[in-house]
Amino acid sequence: MILPTVLEVGRPLEFETLPDPIRRPAARPAGFDPAHAWRLGWLAAVCLAAAATLFTDAGGWPVWAALGAGAVPALVALFMTREDERSQSIMLVLWAVGGALAAVLTGGVSGAMAAWCLAPVAAASILNQPRRLAEGAALALIGGCVAALTQLSGLAPPEPTGPLGFVLGFLALVTTGLGLAAGLLIGRRRQGARDDRYASEIVGLETLLDGLPHLAIAIKGQGQVTAVRGAPPPGVTTVDLVNRGLTGAAAPGDRQRLTAAVALAHREGSASLTFNPALGVERIVALDLVRVAPNQLVGVLRDVTVDRNRETALDQARADAEALASGRARFLANMSHELRTPLNAIMGFSDIMRARMFGPLSDRYAEYAELIHESGGHLLDLINDVLDMSKIEAERFELQRGIFDAREAVQAAMRLLRVQADGAGVQLRGVLPPAELEVDADRRALKQIVLNLVSNALKFTPRGGQVTVTAHGYDGVLELIVADTGVGISPEDLERLGRPYEQAGGAEQRARGTGLGLSLVRAFAKLHGGEMTIESRLGAGTSVSVRLPVLLAPLRSVTIEAKPEPAVEAPTTEEPPPPLLGDNIIAFAPR
Repeated sequence: MILPTVLEVGRPLEFETLPDPIRRPAARPAGFDPAHAWRLGWLAAVCLAAAATLFTDAGGWPVWAALGAGAVPALVALFMTREDERSQSIMLVLWAVGGALAAVLTGGVSGAMAAWCLAPVAAASILNQPRRLAEGAALALIGGCVAALTQLSGLAPPEPTGPLGFVLGFLALVTTGLGLAAGLLIGRRRQGARDDRYASEIVGLETLLDGLPHLAIAIKGQGQVTAVRGAPPPGVTTVDLVNRGLTGAAAPGDRQRLTAAVALAHREGSASLTFNPALGVERIVALDLVRVAPNQLVGVLRDVTVDRNRETALDQARADAEALASGRARFLANMSHELRTPLNAIMGFSDIMRARMFGPLSDRYAEYAELIHESGGHLLDLINDVLDMSKIEAERFELQRGIFDAREAVQAAMRLLRVQADGAGVQLRGVLPPAELEVDADRRALKQIVLNLVSNALKFTPRGGQVTVTAHGYDGVLELIVADTGVGISPEDLERLGRPYEQAGGAEQRARGTGLGLSLVRAFAKLHGGEMTIESRLGAGTSVSVRLPVLLAPLRSVTIEAKPEPAVEAPTTEEPPPPLLGDNIIAFAPR
């Protein structure tokens, strides 16, 4: 792993090597292995010394024991398969014991094979690890001390003399020297491999840094730029950065802010800001600083003019859209209010004409008055929907909560839609529990929910069909379900329904509304903390459920079954009397 320490313009990069967080076991290099060759050479030298001993008369058991003690570590090292830290430590101890024993058996520290006391140093040098080298030196010192004490105490056998002494001494010096030379060779080979690897990594890193789309800089002190790499942003030159410092590359009005950001990065560890460059005040440059060492920062300069202009344009577009939406809401509210004033007069005068308060009217004029009153009522409903949606979108709609029986609001809404159901030829049924449904809610909003859902159901249910309104409570939740046997809703339309001004069905159904009915239902439900769900299949009808957590007293489960009697005909009077609250089923059949 390598990291750049200096990135100066026109100068080569300098790197320092950081220790790898994970140390892997040393692997034997492929091809010629000096360590393996040294061990083989050690054994070959021992064999030659043993052959020379056979042709001399001075040899005895101490010499043969010394040669055996020196040969054992080399044999074990040749056949050792693992070279982890523990195995290496054991091998160094074995080299120390073998070398010290050979020196003791051949006369001690002044004997023929005293050089073998340095065997652990030679073995450690082959491993090319400073820690192992220190360990080998310590073991060699211990072995030498043992050999010296043995010699001084007179326990060591006599030193071989003559040709045998020369052969053994030469053997000890050559094998130990070759071990040290092999360690030096291995170290140079490994260092060369590391240098080659680092050189290739440096070249790759230089290519990467030079290809950066932004400018990387190194900063020392309070703004002195010591290195730059990458592409400078417009309005900034690398020459100015190096010669004039970081603050010199900024416009005069931003230099104090830049100095404060550098001080903050030294103090807190990081800092960011945007400024105008001295050579392009119309541009915007962003600077991110990070402290990497005491009095040393690194940073990245990048041009953010396009991004900032885009953000400014988006903010302006958002502000314009919000202003437009707010203006539309105010316009709709004002227009709705202004339209309702003359509309109330139209409906009032037409109602007077329908009642013939000032004299009789011909049948045709009476029919026209009826149509005027009906159209005015429809227009008033549309205006009320637009006004409510405008208030909800402007977050100005406030619920007028109160405690009441939810069945009364449901029945009142159904009575208002009785005439529309009769005209459409659809049976309108209400399934209500016998006990009270006491809720804490907005009476008008609850009534409007039922009106909108039933009105939609009647619009999409053909003549002879049925619309059922069910109200019941459980666990503090009031659930209203409006189900019809109409044409159903396609999956494409189902995804859009519930959003303002979205409609489903054909052109005939779309022309009979504003697309605010379901969106108002969803909005009213959300204002009460509830939700609305729609289930529908083409040709199989639609079911809309509204769940409101407004029930004051949870009800016990009551199973209500529809009686098999025929539906009760609605009274022929203009306004039918309200059904008793204890009734389970309320039915309005078409006349």
